Amino acid sequence: MDSPFKPMHFARVDETPDTVFYRPPRIVSHIDEPAQAALAAFYRERLPAGGRILDLMSSCVSHLPAGVSFDRVIGHGMNVTELKANPQLTGGFVQDLNRSPPLPFADATFDACVLAVSVQYLTRPLEVFAEVARVLKPGAPFVISFSNRMFPTKAVALWRALDDHRHGSLVDMYFRHAGGFGASDFLDISPLPGRSDPLYVVVANRA
Repeated sequence: MDSPFKPMHFARVDETPDTVFYRPPRIVSHIDEPAQAALAAFYRERLPAGGRILDLMSSCVSHLPAGVSFDRVIGHGMNVTELKANPQLTGGFVQDLNRSPPLPFADATFDACVLAVSVQYLTRPLEVFAEVARVLKPGAPFVISFSNRMFPTKAVALWRALDDHRHGSLVDMYFRHAGGFGASDFLDISPLPGRSDPLYVVVANRA
C-alpha cells in the first residue's frame, strides 16, 4: 500500500488507549439538528434503499433518512451502550480500528458504507479504507462526512493542522492511497452557513 504519510501525522495529544477514552457512553449527537437533517437528506440521495449498510464509527445515532427501509444496518463503534441505544441499527459490534483494522465480514458484503464525523480519529486510515473497499460491492459508495467539531485530544495531528477544505483533500488522499475506489467528490452541504454546524462530505464508489 503506497503511503505518503509518516507516523507523526497520526500522533494525538492523548495517546491513552481508545478503549479507555470511549468507555463512558455519550448518548448525544455530535452535530446540531440542521446538520443532522442535511446529512440525512444526502444519505437519502446516495444510499440504496433496501441495501445492506455498514455504519462505521457509529454511536447512538446513524442519521439515516426516515421512511427509507434498508435490509440491514450494521453499526460499528467503541461503546456497546451507544450502539444499543441506536434505533436504526439492526446489529452492531465493538472494535478498536486503530489497533485492529480488519473488518469481520466477507468480501462484497455491503451496498454502502457511511462514516459520520469521526474520520479525524483514525490513526491507520489507509488500512481501514482498504478494508471498507474489500467489504463493499463493486460500485457501492463510501460516504465520509465531517464538521468542525471533534474531540481535539483524540484527533490526529494532520487533521488538527488543516482547515475544512484541506480536510476534504486529505480524505481524498486516503481514498487514492488505500486503493479500491474510483475518484472522490467533495461537497459542502452545510445547511445554514454561519448559523449552524458546517458539514462536508467526501464520497467515492468501490471500483
